[in-house]
Order: sequence, then structure tokens, then C-alpha cells
Amino acid sequence: MNGPPMTPHDAQMDSDEVLRVKLEVLRREHRDLDEAIHALQAQARSDPLTLQRLKKQKLRLKDRIAAIEDRLTPDIIA
Repeated sequence: MNGPPMTPHDAQMDSDEVLRVKLEVLRREHRDLDEAIHALQAQARSDPLTLQRLKKQKLRLKDRIAAIEDRLTPDIIA
């Protein structure tokens, strides 16, 4: 009833799928932050501290996105 045991390959595929979902969520958050930053910058009296905080948060998201993309991209040895 439990099905065949999971192989390391199956576990890797499950892990990759989780990373892909997380990657999409982070990309969406990054886009949302970008839109919020642009909206604040368009205001005549935007708060520079809020802008700075949002930009730092966006950079942290970019770093997390890059790290996940690196894990999902197989190493190619030439």
C-alpha cells in the first residue's frame, strides 16, 4: 500500500520541485517590491528611509533567488 521506496533520485526531484515553487514565490515578492519602490519614488514626498529599507529587502531577495537558481542549475564540467 505504501508504494515503492523512494530512491535518492526521487528525493532530489521532490527537493527540486520545492525549490522551484519557492523560487517562484521569491520572484513574485521581488516584483511586488519593485512595484512598491517605483510607486513610492513617484510620490513627491516619499520617505527615503522606507525606500532604502525596501531596496535592501529587494537585494536580499535577489540574493536568495540567485542561490536557489544555482542549486537548481546542474554543474556542467567542460
